[in-house]
Amino acid sequence: MGNWGRRKSFLLIFFYIIIISVLVPWPIESCHLVDKTALLDFKRKATSDPSNLLQTWTLTTDCCKSWEGIACDSNGRVVNVSRPGLSSGDDFIIDTSISGTLSPSLANLSFLELLDLSNLKDLSGPIPLEFGKLSRLSYLFLDTNKLSGSIPVTFKNLYQLKKLYLSDNTLSGTIPSSIFEGSLSLSQLGLSANQFSGPIPSSIGNLLSLTKLDMSLNKFSGSIPESIGRLKNLAYVDLSENQLSGRIPNSIGNLSQVVLMYLNQNQLKGKIPSSISGLSSLVFCRLSENQLSGSIPPSIGNLPKIQRLIFENNKLSGKLTATLGHLVTLTDMFFSNNFFTGKIPSSFGNLQNLQTLDLSRNKLSGEIPHQLVKLESLQTLDLSFNPLGLSRIPNWFKKLKVFRLILAKTGIKGKLPSWLASLSLSTLDLSNNALTGKLPTWIGNMTSLSFLNLSNNAFHSPIPDEFRNLSLLMDLDLHSNKFSGNLREFFSKNFQDPLGRYNSVNLAYNMFNGPLDENIGNEPVMASIVSLSLSHNPLTGYIPKSLGNLTILQEIKLAENGLTGGIPTELGNAKELKTILVSNNNLGGAIPAEVLNLKDLQEFDVSGNRLSGRIPPHKANIPKSAFLGNHGLCGAPLPPCKHT
Repeated sequence: MGNWGRRKSFLLIFFYIIIISVLVPWPIESCHLVDKTALLDFKRKATSDPSNLLQTWTLTTDCCKSWEGIACDSNGRVVNVSRPGLSSGDDFIIDTSISGTLSPSLANLSFLELLDLSNLKDLSGPIPLEFGKLSRLSYLFLDTNKLSGSIPVTFKNLYQLKKLYLSDNTLSGTIPSSIFEGSLSLSQLGLSANQFSGPIPSSIGNLLSLTKLDMSLNKFSGSIPESIGRLKNLAYVDLSENQLSGRIPNSIGNLSQVVLMYLNQNQLKGKIPSSISGLSSLVFCRLSENQLSGSIPPSIGNLPKIQRLIFENNKLSGKLTATLGHLVTLTDMFFSNNFFTGKIPSSFGNLQNLQTLDLSRNKLSGEIPHQLVKLESLQTLDLSFNPLGLSRIPNWFKKLKVFRLILAKTGIKGKLPSWLASLSLSTLDLSNNALTGKLPTWIGNMTSLSFLNLSNNAFHSPIPDEFRNLSLLMDLDLHSNKFSGNLREFFSKNFQDPLGRYNSVNLAYNMFNGPLDENIGNEPVMASIVSLSLSHNPLTGYIPKSLGNLTILQEIKLAENGLTGGIPTELGNAKELKTILVSNNNLGGAIPAEVLNLKDLQEFDVSGNRLSGRIPPHKANIPKSAFLGNHGLCGAPLPPCKHT
């Protein structure tokens, strides 16, 4: 609708109200006629209002006295319009929506100070340019809708604006530099989860009153402007999940009031500036998923309030500075997947509040400092995938109170130490080492385990009966060992409802034998399983029909076993299946159409069997190679069947 169309609509409502007021006598109302007309025009543009948020907005009532969500000043001018889709009280929560567009006539509310149309979910279309006329507006909340287009350049005229939230829409384009030149009162700016692009304007440094800045989840590019260091009142800054590049500006150290700083998931390069020591209020710092390089500056040890450092997934290198041990308030250190070298500093033993120490996937070497035994608050210790050359788990580890111990590929050899049973571990990952021997019977005493990974070792022999005592175990990975015997202990283990039902089981590349129990899919412990991998074992017998009862199973791998019989039609009842791998067995018969036409099927391989008949028509994109080696199969994607 053009400007004339909008003006015509507004005038029609305006004159209708005047005519009604002349013909129908009613008490003089305090609501100003212009304001009432503007609000009714917004209501008229609402195409759906399922919870009747605007029900009280009627022509015959006083907008200042009777309309919900409206507040007026003493002169009958509307100063507050508040109709959010999400609100709560002492004993209720309202979560609703309104469909429609933002009426430009709302700009006629010339005394408006607060406009809250947030969380209405379905407001669409652009933000009207006319909103720039709301010169008294202090609070504008339009977040969590479906608004599109760009931020009106007229917003530069909103000199009184203190809080602006446009997050969670589909707004796009660049941010006009002029917007930040006049909004000197702005204290909170929320632009997250849109499609904004281009650079962050350097004029953002003019927002000297800003305490909260959230521009995350957009497509902003270019460097973080040096002018950000002028925002001395900033307490919260989130620029994560954009396409920002360049270095972290040295001026960042001027932000002495910042409590939370998230710059993760960008393309930032260079070193962490030594000026980081100036962030004296910093509690949460996340720089992960960038391309930061060089060593961590020793000045980082001067952060007096820091609790969480997340630097994982970068290219940081060099030795871990001993000054990290000065951060006695630190609760979480996530430094995984970098290029750190040398020893773990003994000063880490001073981190009395540390709960998580994750140094995995680096190049750390040498002895683990025994001073870590002093970390009485430590819950998670992950040193995996470092060339530590441990040979054995240090005995002093038995004094730790950790719940999660992850030492994959750290050079551990020999048998499992029996003192592991004395720890209350929920997660134990010793995969990719050189552990040998039998799985000890005392494994059944580790009744707190929910995650156990001993894969890629050299364990042998059957699983002990005591394994069934692991009643909280939900994720099990023993693949690539030399375990033998049948699988009965795994699928008849105890559980503590609702815990202890399997989520994933990987027993591939072992020497388990015998048939699969025909009732495996009916076992209560299997009811929640998502992934089952038994490939590369000398199993025999049929694929159990009961596997079709596993209603949330997504992945089943039974390749390179000795299975016979057919592919059960019942497998098509497992409606969530995405992956079915049964290649290189001795399966015969036809491929059931119910299985090949599972709606989520992505990966399917029956090659190297004795299947026959026409391949059922199917929508999934299955390559020809997935059917090869079955001389009796025909039909797309194999050659067509011959008619007899």
